[in-house]
Amino acid sequence: MSTASRYIVICTARNRLRLRLRRLREPRYLFGAIAAGAYFYFTVFARIRGGRMARARRQNATPLMAGATAAALQGSGPGLAAIAMFVLAGLAWVFPAGSGLLDFTPAETDLLMPAPITRRQLLLHRMIRSQIGLFFASVMPAILVPSASALSRVRLAMAIWLVLVTAKIYFTGVTLTRTRLASAHGGDRWAAWTPVAVLLGAIGIVASSMWRAFDGNTLDGPADLLKHLGRVATTGTAGIVLFPFVALVRPIFAPWPGPFLAALLPAAAVLASIIVWVLRSDEGFEEATAASAARRAAAGSRSVTAAPVARRVAWTLAPRGRAEGIFLWKNAIQMLRETTGGMLARYLVPLVLVSVSAGTALMAGNRARGTAMTLCSLAVGLAAFAVMLGPQVLRIDLRDDLRHLELMKTWPLDPSAVIRGEMLWSGIVLTGVAWLAIVCAMILSAAGFPRLSLVWRLSGSMAAMVIAPALVFAQLTVHNAAAVLFPAWVPLGHSRPRGLDAMGQRLILFGAVVLTLVFMMTPGVLAGAVLWIAFQRFMGAAVVIPAAIACLGIVAIEVIAASEALGPAFEMMDIAAVERAE
Repeated sequence: MSTASRYIVICTARNRLRLRLRRLREPRYLFGAIAAGAYFYFTVFARIRGGRMARARRQNATPLMAGATAAALQGSGPGLAAIAMFVLAGLAWVFPAGSGLLDFTPAETDLLMPAPITRRQLLLHRMIRSQIGLFFASVMPAILVPSASALSRVRLAMAIWLVLVTAKIYFTGVTLTRTRLASAHGGDRWAAWTPVAVLLGAIGIVASSMWRAFDGNTLDGPADLLKHLGRVATTGTAGIVLFPFVALVRPIFAPWPGPFLAALLPAAAVLASIIVWVLRSDEGFEEATAASAARRAAAGSRSVTAAPVARRVAWTLAPRGRAEGIFLWKNAIQMLRETTGGMLARYLVPLVLVSVSAGTALMAGNRARGTAMTLCSLAVGLAAFAVMLGPQVLRIDLRDDLRHLELMKTWPLDPSAVIRGEMLWSGIVLTGVAWLAIVCAMILSAAGFPRLSLVWRLSGSMAAMVIAPALVFAQLTVHNAAAVLFPAWVPLGHSRPRGLDAMGQRLILFGAVVLTLVFMMTPGVLAGAVLWIAFQRFMGAAVVIPAAIACLGIVAIEVIAASEALGPAFEMMDIAAVERAE
């Protein structure tokens, strides 16, 4: 079976490469591949060629962290990495995430499942099939990380590959064991509880060792903390418990050649033991693969039909009104119905934490100045992310609804109103997030920007709140214009095409968005600059507010004009021009 698996892997990789090369005949894929190749050359290979000059500059430059902290981090690296992997190994049992090794393709399900193959052979087949992705996942960090030589990059890639393979197979064992915990056979249940009991015992030993190591001891800075953690992970009873994790990550930190080769043997032994454990846990193979197939089918049906869970909403659509309101209502309800409790917590909890922390820091006064400065920086970063990258992330507009272009073209609506309505909800959400972050930053601005006067801080915050919707809606206009004019270049919905050419297409689109955004913002910026020159002497810092309002007004006119100009192009769109997800 291993020979057949290798044959399948080689043929699959070869055919996938042929497909990627064959579609380079189309200009959009060819230009994307050229752009991605240029990006990799200038960001990776050109930097590798200039490595000697960079190392010379680093030797002459001041180090970024204190020598004691850097030495402690380097010496405690295996112990710290082992503790992190130990925590992830424990969390794998808590969060019910399935293993990718059990996600059989439809061809494998139809051809391999009925074949005279044992469950262990199927598991070995999936392990072999996963090596292509793990290979690229280990090579890319080795290329990007600064290193002294090509041999060091090969060494790092091998070490990362060992960690990734072990982790992937370990998560498969966790999935199979969780399935066996619900088995009707008593012997299988007791056997499945064995690794759980071993892990709980290991957690208790490590926790008690850390408690004894830090209880009553005063830490003298970050270097002392790192040394204590590294010592706990490599000595005593906790060192015995964490030895498999330390052995697995030690090749990453071991120098070439002797220490690295010596560290490979224990790491390979850990990998072999994990493989044996997974192969001996194959009793839950059928149940685990069936559950994985059910999850994939449910996810596939949701992605195809895009049918969210129906819920009652308080906002009902009025029978009369502008056409833009239809899409505003539709996108808002779609977002609310697709947002589960977990997703809601993922987005709201950080905002609540920022707000509560800002209020706490404000009440604490000068004693919390350092915390307030940090929170102010975080709020500014959140506002910048919402304004500059939010339109790229939040895609509840034409980039999502072009999947249903054949239905949208049957509606008796003004196409310009359709384009404007599609952008409204995303713009409102991103503007609201940016405003909340700007308000938090304004409250903490005394700590974050101590050199600015109160008038400048208030005027700058209000001007940022005025200019935020201009930047958001200008970018949304550019993105939706690209979806109308170049629909084959824009990924639909949440799909993300893979490959070097797809990456190059995204780079080209990003560059086009930046250039078009600069072009759209230039008239407004010039108008604001004129107001600044004319009234700064009389109004002082407050002049930035009318300057921002003028910029917002000009951008609003441009957005409306662009939507009107895109209307005929949307009306003439060919359904066949929209490329479906792979």
